[in-house]
Amino acid sequence: MEDEEESLSSNPINGGTQSESLDRARQKKHVAMLERLASRHQTRLENSLKSAETDSSSSSTLGFESTSSFLSRFADSRRSIEAQIAQCRLTNPSESTQLKPQLDSISASISDLEKLVAENSYFLPSYEVRSSLKAISDLKQGLESLSSDLVPKKKFSFKNKAPKKEREKDPSIETNREKEKEAEIGKPEKMSFRVLESPGFRDKKGEVLVRRFSGSEIGEFTISDLDSCEVRLMGCVRALFVHRLRNCRIYGGPVMGSILIEQVEGCVFVMASHQIRIHHAKATDFYLRVRSRPIIEDSSGVRFAPYCLSYEGIHGDLQEASVGEETGNWANVDDFRWLRAVQSPNWSILPESERIGLINISNSDNEAEEI
Repeated sequence: MEDEEESLSSNPINGGTQSESLDRARQKKHVAMLERLASRHQTRLENSLKSAETDSSSSSTLGFESTSSFLSRFADSRRSIEAQIAQCRLTNPSESTQLKPQLDSISASISDLEKLVAENSYFLPSYEVRSSLKAISDLKQGLESLSSDLVPKKKFSFKNKAPKKEREKDPSIETNREKEKEAEIGKPEKMSFRVLESPGFRDKKGEVLVRRFSGSEIGEFTISDLDSCEVRLMGCVRALFVHRLRNCRIYGGPVMGSILIEQVEGCVFVMASHQIRIHHAKATDFYLRVRSRPIIEDSSGVRFAPYCLSYEGIHGDLQEASVGEETGNWANVDDFRWLRAVQSPNWSILPESERIGLINISNSDNEAEEI
């Protein structure tokens, strides 16, 4: 009996065969499980790629997907404009009078490039926005230099002056001429570049200008060459361009993209947008709600405070433009002409005691009401 038990315990054939068959079964199950997991992963990966392709194709119709794609197009446009300027410089001086259409075309291309930056600046890093604006400024200077070199200047001539006896009889003649000179000196300097040909308000004085936008009716809107006017904009636009304003009040609903302001003095702006860039502004107050830091350049005496506008439906417009929440960025201003670590002397926070109250522009027939 002991010999049989010893023989069975020392003979591994039956136990070994059973153990090996169990191992093989486990291996098969393990391999099958790995195959199923791999198949599921592949399916998910394919679905993700299809979804990404769909998102890519749909987003490409709306605008640039990345900084690199924007920079590529910007660089191509910049090289094209530089080539046109270089080609014009090769023109024979005797044919310079025929260059005006070409110069106008280059000016239009620079304006289009500036618009491209405005439309896409909401997702660009601050450094890229700054570099792009510097490149556009260089192109403008290049065109101005080309124009002054090639286009003939008007010959200087003396204006006819009233006879002395006539001036003695009517002193108002001399007084009126002095006033005309002062008015010319006080006007903002005209830029040599065309204002974008978009819907807008232009060349007005002492008027109240009202516009209501509905849906995606307007992509871009321009306000230019106004003096002592009040502008009320209700609804959303994609981009807003402001040029050459004096002593104006601009009350604006939200802008889905960027606002570009150039050459303004003695004005008040109440605006909301993804980004705002301000050039050559003097003694002007800005009441802002903005998703990124406001940018100023070549400006002085500008002050900032939070957005304070009201009209019927404004809360829905703010949500639609993705500026429904106050970020506090109105107080975080970047001065591109001030590179020191200390506070720029060109801008400041508007003291609460000097701020206007909530402005209601719902009733377009009456003056804007301060609540």
